Amino acid sequence: MLFRHIGHAEFLIETESGWRIVTDPYDAGTGYPVRPMKADTVLVSHHHHDHDAVENVSGSPQVIDYAGEHTLIPGVRLTAVRAFHDDAGGSKRGETLLFLLEAEGLKIAHLGDLGDRLTPEQTALLHGVDVLMIPVGGFYTIDADTAFEIAGALQARVVIPMHYKTAYNADWPITDEEPFLRHYGEEEIYRGSILRVTAADLPCQPKVALI
Repeated sequence: MLFRHIGHAEFLIETESGWRIVTDPYDAGTGYPVRPMKADTVLVSHHHHDHDAVENVSGSPQVIDYAGEHTLIPGVRLTAVRAFHDDAGGSKRGETLLFLLEAEGLKIAHLGDLGDRLTPEQTALLHGVDVLMIPVGGFYTIDADTAFEIAGALQARVVIPMHYKTAYNADWPITDEEPFLRHYGEEEIYRGSILRVTAADLPCQPKVALI
């Protein structure tokens, strides 16, 4: 399975069979350049402009923006569960979805704009995840320390930080990726443009992937 971090909370995930999944496509209002994307499925964690620009994804994709269990294609299963976008029961920013993708012997999680610690039920669902995409920037979402705690509680094999400050959103009141990365040794961090993960090579994968 291939992972590309397009920017912010948007990823392109491609299965070995070629099924293309885009998560939380952002719009130009984020400051990030909008890149042409084509997908078979788009996952939208919540309807804020920096997460639901489905119009920028070509290919007439199936859009999943609601909780439930879904079979994308045979052998590719998705579970979406509701969570809070803030630490006040959703009273500040509403809800977000957490996505669990199961395919090719892997468990993949994208935590959208999670703004609070996981419930016991959410932790049980996501425990043992192989690849975890998690927000780390704080203010709008959980911060770096909370993200590190959650990754540890889930025993995530590979963690991909997202939703942090970059040159494109430098005026946002969030932190960059460094406070999160400081929880790990440099030898545990992979830096690159793409990550390929299979069930067979999990023992060889880095602890953190900055892609």
